[in-house]
Amino acid sequence: MDPNKIELVKTLWREISKHTTENGFALELDIHKKLLSIFHVGRFYYYIFNCLNASMEFISDSMCNLLGHPKSHFRVENLAELIHPDDFIYFIEFEKKVTNFFTQLPPALVTSYKVSYDYRMRKADGGYIRILHQATAIHTDSNGAVLRVLGVHTDISQLKKTNGSTLSFIGLNGQPSFENVMEVQVSCRPNQSLLSNREKQILQHLLQGMTSAQIGFTLHISKATVDRHRKNMLKKTNSKSTAELSIRSIRENWF
Repeated sequence: MDPNKIELVKTLWREISKHTTENGFALELDIHKKLLSIFHVGRFYYYIFNCLNASMEFISDSMCNLLGHPKSHFRVENLAELIHPDDFIYFIEFEKKVTNFFTQLPPALVTSYKVSYDYRMRKADGGYIRILHQATAIHTDSNGAVLRVLGVHTDISQLKKTNGSTLSFIGLNGQPSFENVMEVQVSCRPNQSLLSNREKQILQHLLQGMTSAQIGFTLHISKATVDRHRKNMLKKTNSKSTAELSIRSIRENWF
């Protein structure tokens, strides 16, 4: 993933904080009250994000249980690895819209809205779950600059199977909601950059019905190397079997 995209996201979060500075802020929150208003029923974890520094200040232990990653891995620099490549594209577009929305709100209303959309997150074992991303500002300054955000990620894998997402701004404290302000439909086709040239060669031979041994002989590599590439392709494309991988490559015209 292009590191410039991560820098773009960081820039958006610094913009929403309006580049303000902190003056010895002591964070005192009623976390449980906030959580009741912003998360859906299901397995979840929550975190506190510092927009000015683009860093995580707190991550609940349940993140480790849900995703399998250590807390040290759940940081901005790893977003491109954590978020599914197909979903990272609209993640950036949604965050642009979020920044624009909150920078135009009257200061008094900034904490009266939560952001809601979903995307796929990568677990430590290489699989993905779909999470409902909800976030609300919990610390602002007198000018309405967003300094800290409370985010909740809820596992909705069993509730939603299709790709794509909609961005909504849900009003809290009696404020009106703005639902489905942006919508994207994402194809199941994997990012072409996910597969290396060698993997594409092997996949083409698989489509011809060749075994790993036959492919290895043809490409002058070992059977073990072919098997390793096949395993990597399944992981990269989130396919459960070689048959599924082959069918998808034909149906979605990967070549």
